[in-house]
Amino acid sequence: MITGIKGIRVRRTAAVVATTGALVAGGALTAPAQAATAPTVSAKGAFMLDSTTGSTLYSKYADTKRPMASTTKIMTARVVLAIPDVNLDTKVTIKQAYRDYVAAKQASTADLKTGDKVTVRQLLHAMMLPSGCDAAMALADKFGTGTTVAARTKNFIAKMNKKAEALGLTNTHFDSFDGNSTQNTNYTTPRDLAKLTRSAMKFSTFAGIVKKPSTVQYAPTSTGGTRKYTWYNTNQLLGSYSGAIGVKTGTNTPSGPCLVFAGTRDGKTVVGVLLNDQYRYTDAAKLMDYAFGSTTASTMQLRTLPAGAQQD
Repeated sequence: MITGIKGIRVRRTAAVVATTGALVAGGALTAPAQAATAPTVSAKGAFMLDSTTGSTLYSKYADTKRPMASTTKIMTARVVLAIPDVNLDTKVTIKQAYRDYVAAKQASTADLKTGDKVTVRQLLHAMMLPSGCDAAMALADKFGTGTTVAARTKNFIAKMNKKAEALGLTNTHFDSFDGNSTQNTNYTTPRDLAKLTRSAMKFSTFAGIVKKPSTVQYAPTSTGGTRKYTWYNTNQLLGSYSGAIGVKTGTNTPSGPCLVFAGTRDGKTVVGVLLNDQYRYTDAAKLMDYAFGSTTASTMQLRTLPAGAQQD
């Protein structure tokens, strides 16, 4: 169903059959005056809202549950940032277990080195830009409760589900801290994920991180030296679509290519979700054009990622 309303790798898996949704009987509802008709997107599920009012701007199978891949990490960050008096400058020592996990899952990584002392703020960058599953595990291990890594990460996932309940995300459930589902019960809906992202974007730290095309960070090593980390944002909308301010990519075999996007122009900010969309960047641009009354999508040139940068 599509309406317009007024107002885990295998992470390098690429081929997803494009699908287009048919309009429900009666067609799209009345669209904004500046955009005559709601665009068609290939996503299996899509949703876009006005960040200020929360009102729906676009909807396609918005309440159908689907796997969400690394967009899961939005909730991981949301839980960390909501911890009372959380100190983002607290240092976390990187464990070999985090690297072993990434290797076992063939997951996206920030290539955090064992023994390095990385701040919570840096871990948030490492998780949200290159989609580091090692960074997500480090955060879950740091802020979960228990006597082992497994117990602490399990407890953190429980906190993610508790936060989902508190936010009214009734069609969302997490079984992982990074989107690498362990029980095939890591799912959300486009509407729920947009609501979650709208909530997360209210944290200035989160909003500040997810809009960066890249970042350079330094961390002390176990031998007393200093390591330089350079991370590139896997979200190619940044630097490509004028006004894009985030948010998160996600790709794995069950989920297909996913994208949570946000953009702002002329004082209007929108948040959108595309689940299982082979043309996620073009479709995100089309949806934002629809909201902003522009035609950027037709001329947009995607920012290319450097050789060796993570893909997600």
